[in-house]
Amino acid sequence: MPRPLAIALDVAVVFVFAAVGRASHAEATDPAGVARTAGPFLLATLMAWVYLVLKRPTESPWRQGLVVWLAAVAGGMVVRVLLGEGVQPAFVAVAAAVLGAGLFGWRALDRALARRGRPTR
Repeated sequence: MPRPLAIALDVAVVFVFAAVGRASHAEATDPAGVARTAGPFLLATLMAWVYLVLKRPTESPWRQGLVVWLAAVAGGMVVRVLLGEGVQPAFVAVAAAVLGAGLFGWRALDRALARRGRPTR
């Protein structure tokens, strides 16, 4: 998968996570509110991609996913703390699970579709 598309899908996962989280807490899902919620996780996700691009451009999609997931969760929580936002253990667990499902989910789907497109021997 082209790197720009992978980055775009990871960013989309972060925005969906933020929008669903806001909606589940009956908070406004306007673009500004979703962006505010997504911001810490988006920053961490993009920093992970900067690292990946500088480190090893041929990294496997699964390792990329692991780096992005760990950065999004841990880095996002650090940024939230620095901004004075809450990081209750339940929120950390939910964020880790939802972001993991999204970040690894699209990679699994991509792999399945790629395999499906290959001729069988």
